[in-house]
Amino acid sequence: MKGKKKGFIWITSVIMSLLLLAGCSGGNDPGSLGASSSGSGSASTKDLIIAVLSDATKLDPHLGTDIPSANVYHGKIFEGLVKQDENMEIQPSLATEWNQLDDTTWEFKLREGVKFHDGTDFTAEAVQKTIERVQAEETASPRSNLFEMIKEVKIVDDYTVQLITAYPYAPLLANLSHYASGIISPKAIESGEEIGQNPVGTGPFTLKEWKPGQEIVLEQFADYWGDKPSVETVTYKVMPEDSTRIAMVETGEAHIAEPVPVNEVERIENSDSMKLVRSDALGVDYIGFNVEKEPFNNVKVRQAISYAIDTEAIVKGVYNNVGTVATAPMGPSIWGHNDKLEGYEYNLDKAKELLAEAGYPDGFKTTIWTNDNKERMDVAEVVQSQLKGIGIDAETKVVEWGAYLEGTANGEHDMFILGWSNMTGDADYNQYFLFHSDARGNPGNRSFYSNPKVDELIDKGRQETDEQKRLEIYAEAQEIEMEEAPIVFLRNDEDMAVIGSNVKGFWMHPSGLYMIDEVTIK
Repeated sequence: MKGKKKGFIWITSVIMSLLLLAGCSGGNDPGSLGASSSGSGSASTKDLIIAVLSDATKLDPHLGTDIPSANVYHGKIFEGLVKQDENMEIQPSLATEWNQLDDTTWEFKLREGVKFHDGTDFTAEAVQKTIERVQAEETASPRSNLFEMIKEVKIVDDYTVQLITAYPYAPLLANLSHYASGIISPKAIESGEEIGQNPVGTGPFTLKEWKPGQEIVLEQFADYWGDKPSVETVTYKVMPEDSTRIAMVETGEAHIAEPVPVNEVERIENSDSMKLVRSDALGVDYIGFNVEKEPFNNVKVRQAISYAIDTEAIVKGVYNNVGTVATAPMGPSIWGHNDKLEGYEYNLDKAKELLAEAGYPDGFKTTIWTNDNKERMDVAEVVQSQLKGIGIDAETKVVEWGAYLEGTANGEHDMFILGWSNMTGDADYNQYFLFHSDARGNPGNRSFYSNPKVDELIDKGRQETDEQKRLEIYAEAQEIEMEEAPIVFLRNDEDMAVIGSNVKGFWMHPSGLYMIDEVTIK
């Protein structure tokens, strides 16, 4: 991206004021948590405590669309046929092996001796009923499109199942590693109980207690088929205040905290009681427009704002250079990234020209929605200042996480700030859920963007088995998306979490999920 650096000078004062406000919050005082000044808290070595920003919305893998929920149930309560390791390589989980018999038939050998939390045996029937549930119209799963290509789940025997697709589909295994592929007990499905409140999987933990807005407690499943975790319980404590989450780890009242505010990085790195976990991520942070609302149904308005937002200044100032400037609809770590795109330069003259051509020479009033995430709130404030440069008066609206997801899914917003975490590492995941017209609203396309040509390209990319041709298809789609600008891409993410110095074995999946299978507390 070019021409952005000049914008950083004028934005520095805005950033510094934000950081000063954060530093004066008073929340860094360990005494406010009731802990001793020595930093030794009361957390047990068998009870893992994770301080989180947001509560889960539902613990149903077929209905959940947010990372705070998936972090509770993925790999803990529910497991899929396969999973991904730290290198995004597919590994066995509830399936021990698999073979592609032909272009459209995949056969899976299932693990024997596995019990669901309700005592039901795991067999091929559970795979069949789970996929039927996620595909069913009455389920209304926002992730049904991950499995729409499966036309039949054929039970060969109790521990052999075939997935037969309607067409060749290259990223099938990647989709089966997604949190939406969690296998649910057939008994629980048939009971009619709400899975989101009564989750029944095969994972190493079961749901013990959920106090909405406060905490979720998981406890170890005695009959788990695999290696038992070293911790007996996992508690997710909802702590909206950033400094409080960090202080809880510092004092020993929590073992892990996430997200980490970028202005706390130096403090954590210089601490003897905390460690910073940093890793490349597959996510992208962005500002979206509701293209079904005026004036954002005008492409020139969207392009004007894209030129008026100084992404380099935001990555440097707000994000403290955590992550990299985004120049395409998906980051370089995702298969299918178009590295020939440069993004929009920072150019106020061009922005004003386009705005005048769109019929808004004097600008207009709008709102920017965000949830109560510090970096996103800071981005909103900076963007609010930047847009004044072209006459746009933008009001920031901070919305609680659950209401935020519901409101943006329903199209109640004008502009909004959000992130998209790729769960599979394949271009199809970003392309389909952010840009396909069938994914408008809750599935992920909260900009409500619709372009028949882009839909056609995404559909072709799903069915093409030749890798080079797939790359060409996605490259063309990304060019159109950047030109039509339903989204301003800000940065390619970097995951960060803070852990106590006594915590070992914790890592973060590139999708942003906590991996706690091997966590030990000394």
